[in-house]
Amino acid sequence: MMRRTLLTVTSTAALLAAGPLAAADVPEGVELAEDQSFSYRELDQPASIDPQLVEGVPGAHVIQQLFEGLMIQDENGQLVPGVATGFEANEDNTEFTFTLRDDARWSNGDPVTAGDFVYAWQRAADPATASTYAWFVELAGIQNAAEIIAGEAEPDTLGVEAVDDHTLRVSLVDPKPWFPQMTAHTTLAPVHQPTIEEHGDAWTNPGNIVSNGAYVLDEMQLNEYWSASKNPEYWDADNVVIEDVSSYIINDTSQALTRWEAGEFDLLEPVPAGSYPRLQEQYPDAAHSTPRLCTYYYTLNQGENGPEALKDPRVRQALALAIDRDVIVDRLLQGGQGSAFTFTPDATDGFVAPEIEHADWTQQERDQRAKELIEEAGYDDLNFDLLFNTDESHRQIATVISQMWSQKLGVETTLQNQEWSTYLDTRREGDFDIARAAWCGDYNEPSTFLGVLRTGVPQNSGSFSNEEYDALLDQAPTAEDREGIYTQAEAILSEEMPVIPIYHYANAFLLDPAIKGFPMNNVENNWYVKNFYRVAEE
Repeated sequence: MMRRTLLTVTSTAALLAAGPLAAADVPEGVELAEDQSFSYRELDQPASIDPQLVEGVPGAHVIQQLFEGLMIQDENGQLVPGVATGFEANEDNTEFTFTLRDDARWSNGDPVTAGDFVYAWQRAADPATASTYAWFVELAGIQNAAEIIAGEAEPDTLGVEAVDDHTLRVSLVDPKPWFPQMTAHTTLAPVHQPTIEEHGDAWTNPGNIVSNGAYVLDEMQLNEYWSASKNPEYWDADNVVIEDVSSYIINDTSQALTRWEAGEFDLLEPVPAGSYPRLQEQYPDAAHSTPRLCTYYYTLNQGENGPEALKDPRVRQALALAIDRDVIVDRLLQGGQGSAFTFTPDATDGFVAPEIEHADWTQQERDQRAKELIEEAGYDDLNFDLLFNTDESHRQIATVISQMWSQKLGVETTLQNQEWSTYLDTRREGDFDIARAAWCGDYNEPSTFLGVLRTGVPQNSGSFSNEEYDALLDQAPTAEDREGIYTQAEAILSEEMPVIPIYHYANAFLLDPAIKGFPMNNVENNWYVKNFYRVAEE
């Protein structure tokens, strides 16, 4: 027996009854500008815009405009229909059946079918694709995903089936009531098989790419910009107001601010560290700070290439305790961020933080304990390389933290700055001592954070491995006290300290007041330009 699953304040049943949701919701009487374009700054060139290969926020922002998954999110982060008009679940949440809309089209006019999702998901899990997000398919709990990723089963055995062109059935290994939330993730977006077969790795190039989202890629200039235009084949094209989208790759945040102030683009996120109070006063209608489901942290390499000292939990604890997070969030960033003593943000649905003793200490008490731990560990003349990707804020934070370690613990640090794609490669290869990292929730549930630190997950670049931790995460989906399981797992992280949580994000940004429809309450910062519109100047 199937039952309707209600995950959000707006039920799927209600969505089906109401019919298709319009993209941009323009109130009556609003005068639209003649120029319906939107532009934004991105810190780094996307490493890929292939949904099954993308890694990092820059690529995800592009894919959210070019492709559309089964479900997407509204301005509050709640699920709304994408290609699917709704879904049903069986009684124990191990099988989900999605109904696809019959007017969904690829940008070349081909219909979007359930088979496109089957192909994309099998492709994500297939070792031949070498997706760094293959683990997400396993995390989603789809049957045989783990075996396929390990090379022990063929991709076509994945637990996803096209019942017919407009019905997709997904079978899970164990109950996951939050599975529909995961279908909004870029990895599970559909791709156009004939285009990939024709063009191979070049299928995402302008002129080759076929996509199913509200926009079609026009240009992509490496490390400079990309641009897209409205997709006339998109199922809701009549309600898409913004005609053109562009993004400028600007590594220097201060330069990006100067260019925003000159009116070169509409959205700058984030603003330079420490600038938000001034910008809020100077641009009250454009400056915003909203909650963000992300953690900024340092990962400590415990793998084969990592320093021997970092395999000692006392050293890892000492490094964590010696960081004065209040200095970073209150004096350096000043954008509404919060000091972090847990990897999972407090704002995550279903998360109850464990009691972490040192979180309630004074910084002086933390510093004293850090010195004791270093002495107990017995290491002298410690010197670590600290890796971060190009950004002035990352450099400032690394500089401040390295000074704290030097002054308090006598630990010296060599700063290593790399551009985004090189930095990602270095982390993947484990060729670092300590690396700056950030994780933003792929969906709003604790496993999206805690799952990153499971044994063998590619994003677990510090090679942390703990059998008890893994076992807890295995138990969580079916546990009656799932919150308690997650609390125990987080407590292990606070003891082992494989990563050092530094702060939980706030999204401090500047947005041209003429742009309306931006989702201020979406803590995952998932935004779709199809929902935006530009109003005329008064």
